[in-house]
Amino acid sequence: MNISMKTLFLCGSVFSAAVSAQAAELSIAANSTGKNIAFFRERIAAFEKETGHKVNLVTMPSSSSEQFSQYRLWLAAGNKDVDVYQTDVIWAPQLADQFVDLTAATKDVIGDHFPSIVASQTVDGKLVAMPMFTDAPALFYRKDLLEKYGKQPPKTWKELGETAKEIQDKEREAGQKDLWGFVFQGSAYEGLTCNALEWIASAGGGHIVETNGDISVNNEKAAAAIETAKGWVGTIAPQGVLAYKEEEARGVWQTGNSIFMRNWPYAYALGNGDDSAIKGKFGVTPLPAGAEGEAPASTLGGWNLAVSKYSDDQEAAIQLVKFLASKDTQKMRAIQLSNMPTIASLYDDKDVAAAQPFMPTWKPIFQTAVPRPSASAKVKYNEVSAKFWGAVHNTLSGNGTAAENLELLEVELTDLKGNGW
Repeated sequence: MNISMKTLFLCGSVFSAAVSAQAAELSIAANSTGKNIAFFRERIAAFEKETGHKVNLVTMPSSSSEQFSQYRLWLAAGNKDVDVYQTDVIWAPQLADQFVDLTAATKDVIGDHFPSIVASQTVDGKLVAMPMFTDAPALFYRKDLLEKYGKQPPKTWKELGETAKEIQDKEREAGQKDLWGFVFQGSAYEGLTCNALEWIASAGGGHIVETNGDISVNNEKAAAAIETAKGWVGTIAPQGVLAYKEEEARGVWQTGNSIFMRNWPYAYALGNGDDSAIKGKFGVTPLPAGAEGEAPASTLGGWNLAVSKYSDDQEAAIQLVKFLASKDTQKMRAIQLSNMPTIASLYDDKDVAAAQPFMPTWKPIFQTAVPRPSASAKVKYNEVSAKFWGAVHNTLSGNGTAAENLELLEVELTDLKGNGW
């Protein structure tokens, strides 16, 4: 029997195993947001039982920015130890050359997925990642508190600020000293790019870099939208929101200490868990618009599965990808984790609707979601995003006005663009 050894030294642990010609040993890198890792372990066990393959799970940070940085290092080094990568929707143009083309291998199932999501993972005609679940954030709100004060879910960010302040102040007077009006992702990372893109796009302030490659971010509407958000910090949002990622915001929300929260669908199932202080007390609605007459904007998210071109077990890795992105697994994800399927028929599934009655109402939110300018900025997107979230974070922190920081940002992006993206 031909036996090879694969040794994996990641996250402080050493994995060492023999891989036979019949059964491959694979490693998959996945992020640790919510209950994602626990779900992967459950499905991997089923895959191992079904196929005889062995799969090691490499746990990544919940921060997509940190995850991307590590992936880029491994792939640039031609790392053979990771076979499958869980990838963000925006990474396809940047990492396409490092991944296996899945077009032929998935031709029997890819037609079941939303075409726009498949298109987002297709670069130069090559399917570089298999859609696993899609994402678009919404506004979570405390139904009980809004009803108590005769309020409706806000339609504009201005209305959100006013409603949050009024209820926050009255509840604090009544003894709820730890209650805040609104929590979001204000840390300097990719999540802030998502939040700020929603603020400016819903105010008519553009999309940072437009589809034709033009840098549009330095405009009065974008600046005004960011200044509005600056006004939340320390008033309706804690000062600490400047260090919040998804899980920190969810922590405040789920303990009952916030009236509103901007977050992704995964927080819905967790918020209704038996250990949640707000179980049965909240609803979700589309994010507010920047102004009357403007459309709300939710940043398109979602996660996919890609096979490394450096993998020595590509056939088995593709088998794993198809298993984890399959209709059965996506149905389980929807029911257990409230992750949004990329397979259209699951939105009409009775079991999914019974477990997650909110899900059909979320469908229009992500169908009209706003993509980040990764297709426009191409391989330079990560730098564009980092410069953008840096300018926004400076503004929220009181380091310069939005107008000043966006003017500086335009200069930096123009220099980065050079002769073209």
